Amino acid sequence: MRKTRLTKLFILSVLLLPFAAASDDSKPASFFDGAKDDSTALPAAISEAAKQAAAKKIENPGPLAGDDRYWVVIKAANKAARTRVASAGVAIEDISGEKVSGIASAKALKRLQDQGISILEKTSLRSISTEDFPKPDAAYHNYAETETELKSIASSASGLASVFSIGKTWQGRSILALRLNTAEQGSAPSKKPGAVFMGTHHAREHLTTEVPLLIARWIVDNRDRADVKKLLETRDIYFIPMVNPDGAEYDIASGSYRWQRKNMRKNEDGSTGVDLNRNYDFRWGGEGASGDPDSDIYYGPSAFSEPESQAVRDFVSARPNLTALISYHSYGSLVLYPWGGTDEVITDKRALKAYKAMAQKMAGWTGYTAEQSSDLYVATGDTCDWAWAEKNIFSFTIELSGSSSGKAGGFYPGAGAIAPSVQKNLQPVLYLIGLADDPYRAGDGASEFELVPSLGVAK
Repeated sequence: MRKTRLTKLFILSVLLLPFAAASDDSKPASFFDGAKDDSTALPAAISEAAKQAAAKKIENPGPLAGDDRYWVVIKAANKAARTRVASAGVAIEDISGEKVSGIASAKALKRLQDQGISILEKTSLRSISTEDFPKPDAAYHNYAETETELKSIASSASGLASVFSIGKTWQGRSILALRLNTAEQGSAPSKKPGAVFMGTHHAREHLTTEVPLLIARWIVDNRDRADVKKLLETRDIYFIPMVNPDGAEYDIASGSYRWQRKNMRKNEDGSTGVDLNRNYDFRWGGEGASGDPDSDIYYGPSAFSEPESQAVRDFVSARPNLTALISYHSYGSLVLYPWGGTDEVITDKRALKAYKAMAQKMAGWTGYTAEQSSDLYVATGDTCDWAWAEKNIFSFTIELSGSSSGKAGGFYPGAGAIAPSVQKNLQPVLYLIGLADDPYRAGDGASEFELVPSLGVAK
C-alpha cells in the first residue's frame, strides 16, 4: 500500500488549509469552529459498501476468513452491567441507552450466555470488513508516512523540533516522539513544564494518529505567532502519534481492515496481542479487562509485559517535568479523567476540582461530553490512571468523534473525519500546554490564562 510522496503532500496541504489561514493573528477563535463535521454519516455508508464488496468475494474471503470475532449489541442497563460485559472479554465501543455495542470473540459470547447476559445482535466481522485505506482515505498516515512526516516537521524547525525513539515494539519498529523545545533536543532532560500527547494505543483507531500528528504540524507551522511562540519558549512538548505501530500496520496491510485493537505479541495459546490500554500497572488485571488471550481487551501476562507500554512508562518516568497528558482514542466524543479502574473519585479535592474544570473547558471546545472515566464502566490497567496514580500527571483520555451508525461502528470514518477532529482538538492541546506550569490553576478560579489569547484559550 504505497502512495507517492507527492500525493501525500498534496492531501496534507489541503487538510491544513484551514489551519494555515489561522496564522493571521486577526482571526478569532471562532474561526476554528467553522468546519462542518460530517463524519458521523460515513461509517454506515462504508459498512454497506463493504458488505456489498464482501458478497462478491465469497470464494476469496480474505484475511478475516478465520476470525471468530463479532460486532455485538448487548443489553446492559447500567454501569455495573456494562462492567460485567467488559469483564467477560467484550471490548465495549459504544453505549446507547440500555445497550452497549462492541467486539467479542466466540469464547466471550459463550461467557456472556453462561452468565445469562442478553445478546441482542451479533454480526461476524468477516461480513463487515472495510476496504483498506482506499483512495478517498489516502490522507491517513501509515507507519512509514508518519515517520516521514515527523522528520519533515523536525527538519522544518531546526532548533525547536527533534525526533527520537522512546523504545521498540515486538516487531522492532521504533515508537517515535516529536519534541518541541527551544533549548533541549532529543531525549535531553529539561526543567521546563512538560506535556505529552499520544495516539494509537489501539491499532484500528487510525484517527488518533492524525490528531496529534497534524496538531504538531500546525504548531510548528505557526511557531512565529506571538502567542504560540510564547508557549514554545516556555514549555517542553511531546507528540507520540503511534504507540502501537505493529498493530496499526497489521490492521491495514492486507487490503481489508482487520479490526485489530491489540499489539502483535504472540500469545502461548496461538492468539495474537495484548490490549496496551489494559497493560499499565494500576489495578492491573481487574474489572473491565480480560485474562483470556483471545479477547480484544486481554490485559497481558503481567503489568507492563509489553515493550510498547514499557516504552511509555520509561519515557514518562524519565521526565519528572511532565504535568499534563492526553491519550487519544476513538470513538465516543468524550473527555475522560481518572479514575477509570475504580468507582472511587479522586480524593485530592483540589486536584479533582482542577480535573473537572479542565475537562469541562476541553469539552466546550470539542463538543464532547466530560465525565469520570469509570462512569462508563470500570476498566483497569489504563494509561491515564497509572500516570495520575504513579506520576501525579494530569491525564485525560479523549475519545474522538465517531459514529455507531450501522454495525461497523466508527473506527473507519473516512478522510472527512480528519480535519474536523484536528480543528476541535487544537485548542484543548494549546490549553493544556499553557497550564503545564501549574494545572491546579484550572480549578482555582484563575483567569490569567493569557498565553494564547487569540486562540481563545484565555477566555
